[in-house]
Amino acid sequence: MTASQRGSVSPEAGAEETPRRPLGAARPRHGEKVVKGFLALCAALSVGVTIAIVVSLLTPTIGFFREVSVVEFLTGTQWSPGFARGEFGVLPIVVGTLTVVVIALLVAIPIGLLSAIYLAEYAPRRVRAVIKPALEVLEGIPTVAIGLFGLFLLRPLAEQIFPFMNWRGDFSIGVAGVAVGLLIVPLIASVSEDAMRSVPGGLREGAYALGANKMRVSLRVVFPAAISGIVAAVVLAMSRAIGETMIVLLVAGAGNPNLSFDLARGAQTMTAYIGGTATGDIATGTTVYNTIFAVGSLLFLMTLVVNLFAIRLVRRFREVYE
Repeated sequence: MTASQRGSVSPEAGAEETPRRPLGAARPRHGEKVVKGFLALCAALSVGVTIAIVVSLLTPTIGFFREVSVVEFLTGTQWSPGFARGEFGVLPIVVGTLTVVVIALLVAIPIGLLSAIYLAEYAPRRVRAVIKPALEVLEGIPTVAIGLFGLFLLRPLAEQIFPFMNWRGDFSIGVAGVAVGLLIVPLIASVSEDAMRSVPGGLREGAYALGANKMRVSLRVVFPAAISGIVAAVVLAMSRAIGETMIVLLVAGAGNPNLSFDLARGAQTMTAYIGGTATGDIATGTTVYNTIFAVGSLLFLMTLVVNLFAIRLVRRFREVYE
């Protein structure tokens, strides 16, 4: 074999002699496994807590419906379980809850969405840096403070603005809805603004290139592109309004046991009934005691239906950008 032959090495031979490294990690990452296990534990904990809530509501609810028929509970128009001859028609407090939710959304959706459009499309960076944290601070105000604000300021102000309404007493279900609406405005504004700012800038630039002004770009390009996030914000706000307790307890009061749609009068909601009744003064195992869990189960079911509907709606209108 000549020297040139001894010195030449084929590429195939060199490739065979080079050791190959495995694609995986050189050594096991125990920390990563610990993090994965902790995340799985947190997810399982949330599922377990949900199941525990359902179980805790289910047993007293079954005991309640052994004493009261489901038809009477769902279709009755008088709610006075604490009286000697109790009435267990849940419609009055369901209507009170839905009244608060509808008024709150009528107040919060326009204000929240307009605030989100301003912050996402119009506000300078310095202005956004001030307003966005202020909205988040407003969202963190205790609900009892907003309830007192509604009782001592909004209620007299509403009586002065709308003197033709038949105002009775110090409580009003309509004012309670307005107060809850002010509570959820920051939630809608913050989540919607994040959704609008996540829309790719190329969509805006293309609209501007076609001659559209900022208003058209905001309403006809950015808003439709962020509709899934906006829907999610509205659903979160709706769930927050359904579960609100202190504001409606302070502003709407206990109300009358009959079915009523008078916004100038006090009325009771489902959460206000639970919060006002579950004080430890009722004997455990009685029918009145079990009404707390029956109302809680119905409230849980209503919230579940709203969230399932919202998930389908978000998936239908969701836009994915690369």
